[in-house]
Amino acid sequence: MGIRSFLAFELPPEMKEQIGTVSKELKKSGLPVRWVKVDNIHLTIIFLGSVNEDAIDDIKEKVHIVVNKFSIFKTRLSGVGVFPTGRRPRVIWIGLNGETERLSRFRDELQKELKALGLKEEKRPFSPHLTIGRFKGRPNQDEELKWILDRYHDINSNLYHLNELILYKSDLKPDGPVYTKMAVWPLRAADSHR
Repeated sequence: MGIRSFLAFELPPEMKEQIGTVSKELKKSGLPVRWVKVDNIHLTIIFLGSVNEDAIDDIKEKVHIVVNKFSIFKTRLSGVGVFPTGRRPRVIWIGLNGETERLSRFRDELQKELKALGLKEEKRPFSPHLTIGRFKGRPNQDEELKWILDRYHDINSNLYHLNELILYKSDLKPDGPVYTKMAVWPLRAADSHR
């Protein structure tokens, strides 16, 4: 049995607070959504899937190599959207902007290192977002969803710092997933070249 795991940034408390406020507002909409607990919201960089326990140390080593090259990332909240489309939404998310190109490069370099361990590469371009809910069914009214997306499409926030990458283990429980930290890598203080 492998360990279901992923690499993600823990969000700063102030950012979580703001996400909590938006999430609470959206809950009032009555959309058929199972909302994610705010404490369980992370910025996932790579979903590793089911990993053999004996590969964890190798993963830690590879991640360490990449994290050493990067300094903290600055990001801010930017709008609410759905995947894959408004007609058939499966996930509702809050977008992020800021140093997204650098985050994308970070994800790509991590993938390159982890590929050597046989982990599958995600081909799609990196699109930083925070999943705040998953649809349990189709919204009754397309207009209702459209109204919500229009209303929240221009939310934004202060600039927040993402300063440590975490390897999480995910245990699926009947009342939602439980995440356990298996490793933490602090990023360097800001510098000019990465």
